Amino acid sequence: MLRWEHIQQEGKSIMTNVTKNIVVACDGSEQSSHAAKMAADLAKATGHPLKLLTVFPGSKAERLIISGVWPSDLEEEQKNYGRKVFDAAKEAVSGIADPSEEILLKGDPAHEIIEYLQEHPGSHMVLGRRGHSTLRSLTLGSISERVVRHATGPVTVVSE
Repeated sequence: MLRWEHIQQEGKSIMTNVTKNIVVACDGSEQSSHAAKMAADLAKATGHPLKLLTVFPGSKAERLIISGVWPSDLEEEQKNYGRKVFDAAKEAVSGIADPSEEILLKGDPAHEIIEYLQEHPGSHMVLGRRGHSTLRSLTLGSISERVVRHATGPVTVVSE
């Protein structure tokens, strides 16, 4: 079980992170289904709650507005996206663990995940890794790579 605690070292008090929950970042892809299964197994093994998190991409919101979707309808699009992603994740974890919460954010996925980890210490993030080519990863960056580099807590990246 991943657990960090308050310890004394050379007369100094050191506060360490205690894992409070397992959070899986989902996007509806096959890779995120694999990550959801692993996160559910981890939650079951440790007894920690499982939370589902997805980020409605800001770039998608911009494209919808440009294509004529009214800003007032954008919230409905965001909710529909979240429902679709969460339903896929719940199907993947069915019979393993029941998610305790669904978190729907909007913006740049890597940035939002990193910010979530900063605001929720004790969260262990699990996310899938897409198999983009080396060139594409170098030019566009990778969400999982950015999260690992900047996360303030434990991150598990699941690869097929």
